[in-house]
Amino acid sequence: MAFDKPPPTPIRPTDVAPPPTTATSSATVRAELIDAYSDLARAVARIQELDADACTDSDTVHLAVEHEKLTRQMQSIGHRRLMDVADRDAWRLTGAATIRMFMANHLGVPDVKRRLDHAAALSETFTITGLQQPPELSATADALAEGAIAPEHVSVILDITNRIPTHVEVDDQVAAEVALAEHARTLSLHALSQVGVRLLAHLNPDGVLTDERDRALQRSMTLSRQDAQLMSTLTATLDPITRAMLDVVLAKWAAPGMNNPDDPHSPSGSIDDTDPDTEVIKDAAQRDSRSQAQRNHDALNALLKCVLDGGALGGSHRGLPPQLIISITETQLRESAGLGVTATSADLPWRDVVDLAAHADPHLAVFADHTQEILYFGRARRTASRAQRMALFASDRGCTAPDCDQPAMHSEAHHLTDWAEGGRTDINELGVACPKHNRAAGPRRDQWTTRLDRTTRRVTWTPPATTQPINGPPTPRINNIHHPDRALTRAQPPNHD
Repeated sequence: MAFDKPPPTPIRPTDVAPPPTTATSSATVRAELIDAYSDLARAVARIQELDADACTDSDTVHLAVEHEKLTRQMQSIGHRRLMDVADRDAWRLTGAATIRMFMANHLGVPDVKRRLDHAAALSETFTITGLQQPPELSATADALAEGAIAPEHVSVILDITNRIPTHVEVDDQVAAEVALAEHARTLSLHALSQVGVRLLAHLNPDGVLTDERDRALQRSMTLSRQDAQLMSTLTATLDPITRAMLDVVLAKWAAPGMNNPDDPHSPSGSIDDTDPDTEVIKDAAQRDSRSQAQRNHDALNALLKCVLDGGALGGSHRGLPPQLIISITETQLRESAGLGVTATSADLPWRDVVDLAAHADPHLAVFADHTQEILYFGRARRTASRAQRMALFASDRGCTAPDCDQPAMHSEAHHLTDWAEGGRTDINELGVACPKHNRAAGPRRDQWTTRLDRTTRRVTWTPPATTQPINGPPTPRINNIHHPDRALTRAQPPNHD
């Protein structure tokens, strides 16, 4: 086979050089590692140029197997590279505010959480005293380093080992991970999951080992991004108390006939607020053709409206009122087309915006006519007013830092020129920035520089000076994530008619 290597040349005692000094050794290792990656890049480029037309069927199978094995091994080495960056906080050199932003924006990692979970579980760690500790999943780490399993196998093993009750003996937990890693070498993902279920049942056959700590680790609620129809998927794993309380709420708010948005005569709120024996409830229940799942959804909708309208969220969140705040242009409303954007970056069809506005309290403000309230404070105060924050939301919609998708509701008013450096709290010297990026901007060499482009009225972010050796001369960047319409307009070809 072309991949076979010649046997290594035996080393005689006289061939062994004396151990180099630490400085020389470190410099040599550094040069060898950098050269090795350069050689790898050249090898990959060479492979891309070649085709397998001249190979036999056996050769193509061998090449496919070898390619998959090498890909998995590189994934294992990639975890080490990632931990190197994380341990040294070296991601700061790129101008990223966190390791997650570095991975998402500079490495282009599609699933940052999964990659970090894998790196943490499969990498060696060090104690405060410098003592080296083996990986949490040692057998799995070895299997991935050999190319015997795929990253997807690692995800399955992590999911199973995380569900092992904490009261199980440590030796049994280790044995379970070793067994899973061995099975992963030969089983499909589905089969490995089935083995994991049986293994969990073996470790805790009566369910008596699970305690509050195990349940606390499993609790979760995730809201997906909006799909093409602007719908979102809500998935949750509820602890027993939360489940019990939700059952009570749904029994009262999701009863047949209650909170039906398709029925203008449907009672709203809890069924206890209306006499259940009245004809109103009975008639509404007879007209109700919704499924239980739809009634649950509408009950949640009504409950959230009650919370928002009742003031349970307090008077302010990062300077914005904790209410449903929507930005939409006059043109979109006039043309009955387009999307409104909320302060949490959710999109709403214009019909929903009009419907909400018809039932809302008079909190509407036309930001083009904001002269009714003073928006310029100069150096008189550091914090932006509510009117300024509302105006900033209307113009920026979310964090203005490059590639950041944090909405305005999770962001802050950012001084484009730092307050300590003489910045002014004026609307034309402020921008929206999430807390992480707000701290990443400033006058230091390792911080971003922010300015307002007077022509486009957009906030520009220039990478810190420390990124010049890596990414070349710093170029001001603009974030279009919150303004896809502007990105589409710029991408359209010019009209020569």
